[in-house]
Amino acid sequence: MAGDPRPTGGERLAAALVRHGVRTMFTLAGGHISPIFVAAKRQGIRVVDVRDEANAVFAADATARLTGTIGVAAVTAGPGLTNSLTPLRNALMARSPVVLLCGATATVLRGRGSLQDIDQMAAVRPHVKWAGQVNGADELIPMFERAVATAREGVCGPVALECPVDLLYDAALVREMYGVTKPLPAGAPWGKRLERWYLERHLRRALGTGGAADDESPPRAVKRCKPAPRAVAKARALLERAERPLLLVGSQAMESPREAAALAEAIGALGVPTYLAGMARGLLGAAHPLQLRHERKVALREADCVLLAGSPMDFRLDYGRHMPHGATVITANADPTELRRNRAPTLGVHGDADLFVRALASAAPRQAWGAWAESLRARDAVREAEIAKRGADDVRPVNPIALCKAIDALLTDDAMIVADGGDFVATASYVLRPRAPLSWLDPGVFGTLGVGAGFAMGAKLHRPDADVWLLYGDGAAGFSVIEFDTMVRHGIPVIAVVGNDGAWAQIMRDQVPMLGDDVATVLGRTAFDRVAEALGARGFVVDHPEGMRATLEAARDAARAGTPALVNVHIGLTDFRKGSISL
Repeated sequence: MAGDPRPTGGERLAAALVRHGVRTMFTLAGGHISPIFVAAKRQGIRVVDVRDEANAVFAADATARLTGTIGVAAVTAGPGLTNSLTPLRNALMARSPVVLLCGATATVLRGRGSLQDIDQMAAVRPHVKWAGQVNGADELIPMFERAVATAREGVCGPVALECPVDLLYDAALVREMYGVTKPLPAGAPWGKRLERWYLERHLRRALGTGGAADDESPPRAVKRCKPAPRAVAKARALLERAERPLLLVGSQAMESPREAAALAEAIGALGVPTYLAGMARGLLGAAHPLQLRHERKVALREADCVLLAGSPMDFRLDYGRHMPHGATVITANADPTELRRNRAPTLGVHGDADLFVRALASAAPRQAWGAWAESLRARDAVREAEIAKRGADDVRPVNPIALCKAIDALLTDDAMIVADGGDFVATASYVLRPRAPLSWLDPGVFGTLGVGAGFAMGAKLHRPDADVWLLYGDGAAGFSVIEFDTMVRHGIPVIAVVGNDGAWAQIMRDQVPMLGDDVATVLGRTAFDRVAEALGARGFVVDHPEGMRATLEAARDAARAGTPALVNVHIGLTDFRKGSISL
């Protein structure tokens, strides 16, 4: 077997990734998976090794969301996989097509107490769309192709593929692992001969024929879920009878990033006042006349027709109760289970949400809603003035609204915003105006803290010429600030701003008056700027309003020059978002 001309399993996987257009892989080194990322590098894929497997998966998630194709992470066996479970669950709930390649013990050693050997399928299956276990080299690429197709087709979601170590390395090395490189001596005991026979038979089955001849098949085209024309016609008829319609566009309408411009054009043609949420923020630019930003709950209660395009009726819409009982409710979603969850709609349309909106707008509506839209814009203006007034309040050390306004003033048309945190980030969502489609990344419905560094790295690698602003709450920053080491090593210059109020403010604000105790909500003002400096990045601190903009500009300029930067801003506690805990 020495000098076997067949490519290794790692090389075959790397070649398959190239065929699928993968340009970046995120990983944390582990002997179980070394052949994958070594081969990936040799095939021209950029390999970014992080400090925590969770951030590898978060970075892959961001890549998938921004490209509409797969994002790829490779993690080692055991703890490598279990460290990945939270980001996998986050990706599942966000419908993000992540492919996780997970190492595993040699096939012959499963269940025998090998290093890091656990029942990985039992651990991962509840948190992914599909999980597969490769048992032989001939299965490696067919199962990989199945994994990719499953991740991208229908309702998108993460998948996990377990790749045992003996299926990834060179056959000669595998035989050394198995201890069968030398012939048994004459007269070897019967037990040794039986063991050798068993291992040789297992190797023949595991290594198979190599299967490389079947590796060149082109990736399968992904079919989209088109809404039925009859359902679209019914929705148009309902909409044209409405006097006060609203359109809510959620993250699930952004699952085909390359079609974002067509979706934005369709919304403009439709002419319905629109709220954007999650990944849809920025879809209409910063100041589109149809876009509304505030008082959504009030507007929903006044509306007589609500179109939910990729916006589930979950806690964010009070399980459908934000809309009056007499209102016409039209839902559009690729996931049929979301169409009727919590409240039966007037019409549920099974199909990709963006395709539904585009089909609905393909014939100009016979109704115009100018007076209704104007009343909503007037209410928005009043709320904007209230927020601006709160931004001028004397909050020490720094008013968080004033900080968000300073950041917004520095956003360019192609800037990207990554949101990781509770109170500070939610405050930012009231103030910041993403300038373009796919310029806002947040965890999604799972509300996971810790996505920040991974998301920011994935975003910056996808759009290297754009400013990537990572907005951290100080609680969230503790999860992934160590990844500034990764950003420095790999030249990924993001701009992080930590809204540091020294507390889990979103919890504290309600816990103290309700329960009379601040236990477990006090953090102290961690010197994140010094942490960033220690990891090789630029660190800045702002503890008073004077010079805040200049400091933000300095951080931005450092990032543009190639060095990651972090601005640690000491913000004051406010009651701006009092009563904001969601259950």
